Amino acid sequence: MKDSDPGAEPIAQNLIKLISNVCFSVFVFSVLIVTVVAITYQPPDPWLQSAPALTRLFTQTQNATFKNDDSVLKTGEDLPLLSPAASPAPAPPPPSPAVEGAEEVIANSTTRAEPSCDEAALLPVNCSDPRVLAAVKRFNARAFRSIVFLGYQAPVNGSKTDECDVAWRFRNRREKSWRKYRDFRRFKIGIGESCTYRVVHPGAWHSGVNARPPKGGRFNATRGGKKPKVPAPARDDEINDTIPTLGSDTSFRKGRYLYYSRGADYCKGMNHYMWSFLCGLGEAMYLNRTFVMDLKLCLAATYNPSKKDEEGKDFRFYFDFEHLKETASIVEEGEFWSDWKKWDETHKKKVPVKKVGTYKVTPMQLKKDKSTIIWRQFNAPEEKDNYWYRVCEGQAANYVHRPWQAIWKSKRLMNIVTEISGRMDWDFDVVHVVRGEKAQNKALWPHLDSDTSPDAILAKLREVIKPWRNLYVATNEPFYSYFDKLRSQYKVHLLDDYRELWGNKSEWYNETRLLNNGNPVEFDGYMRVAVDTEVLYRAKTRVETFYNLTKDCKNGINTC
Repeated sequence: MKDSDPGAEPIAQNLIKLISNVCFSVFVFSVLIVTVVAITYQPPDPWLQSAPALTRLFTQTQNATFKNDDSVLKTGEDLPLLSPAASPAPAPPPPSPAVEGAEEVIANSTTRAEPSCDEAALLPVNCSDPRVLAAVKRFNARAFRSIVFLGYQAPVNGSKTDECDVAWRFRNRREKSWRKYRDFRRFKIGIGESCTYRVVHPGAWHSGVNARPPKGGRFNATRGGKKPKVPAPARDDEINDTIPTLGSDTSFRKGRYLYYSRGADYCKGMNHYMWSFLCGLGEAMYLNRTFVMDLKLCLAATYNPSKKDEEGKDFRFYFDFEHLKETASIVEEGEFWSDWKKWDETHKKKVPVKKVGTYKVTPMQLKKDKSTIIWRQFNAPEEKDNYWYRVCEGQAANYVHRPWQAIWKSKRLMNIVTEISGRMDWDFDVVHVVRGEKAQNKALWPHLDSDTSPDAILAKLREVIKPWRNLYVATNEPFYSYFDKLRSQYKVHLLDDYRELWGNKSEWYNETRLLNNGNPVEFDGYMRVAVDTEVLYRAKTRVETFYNLTKDCKNGINTC
């Protein structure tokens, strides 16, 4: 028998090898594709969406140019703000945990014989029934979608048998801060389908006086049918803007301080002041030192009817000092000088002080300095060398970062904003009308006066806002009756309609007097602009002067 060729392989064996090679190639190719996709695909992170916007906002300007405008300073709790066009439509809020908790209490309650729906409608409403609070929560979640409800108090009886007063804490979704506000309303309660409670009619802002927090601001309203006396305006117990102390002289000596003496930034516009102030605060953070802060401001003439600079204003009138204390290491200038003087009087060894006479000494050069006090003195005769913000220019801008997150607006002003918005049931539109000196300057703004006339404004509003909506007019126009023509189509609101919120019987008036050594505080031009601007941010629809009403440039001809 003839032997087979030893070099030839069986056909089946060759076929198996071919199939194995093909399968292995397919496997390798699949792994390669999956690896490439895994490396290149980057899903959006909703927690980091706002970081690029904040980075661009806080780093895009590094020069020393300031432009005067009528806008209010944007602070840490409202940056960045979405424009109305970019703002997504508010999604229906998820079921509130508090609502679910109340419904769970109802479900777990002891079963008992209940009257029929017709009989229940004739009985007085039991405001302590958990189903009443659940009905109020469901109504609020539907009616006030721009509000985050943080906590409710148990309902109490209203003035009638079918009314209940309810108090709660809340914050606005557009605010980035954790600050809480309060409301208490009276609700007319009825019987709905399946014998459940429902809100027939909600009361106005702060109408539920029986649930009003007593003096001190805490929620412990009295249950029962008797109507309590309405207390005087209570101090907001969530504001703590007391001046911190250093403690013993030993604590003072162990500290490290950065002190800026007053320079040419004093009595400049608020945007200029804050740009310089945050430069000093940023350098203190970079040097790991406590910043010595002068609480007294000079309000620039542009904010005052007298057209004169006004000294002696308190930082706490405009900004949240409590938040600043919690965010940065600061000490008030008077307290600092007092402790320094006590140390020098009681110790032979003086406190080590390094005096810096020019902004050209950079923060990087001071990083390793061991002196207790670094004292930057802005005494140069040339005004250009006498500004605080120059410390943060040039190479220093890469090391010193302005802590914008440390600055929030005063909660006292924000309480006024919340009151105004609440009285319009958080359902309103705003038109921002810039007039004043700009409307009179035909050289820079040739069309502004005519484009902001009542007829022109009304014609524009008809295109974008439905008739008989609440319309808030944020404006610097001094004549109250100038907007009367708008009242034929809209429910018009102006800041002066709410003068009692800062009048001599208001909470704001009493609290600012305490900060001002018992002297009354004027509700000045910057406060008016701040309140107008914050109400503007909370509107459903915004109509702006330089983007909607006129084609003139915001800063004059050829600046668009």
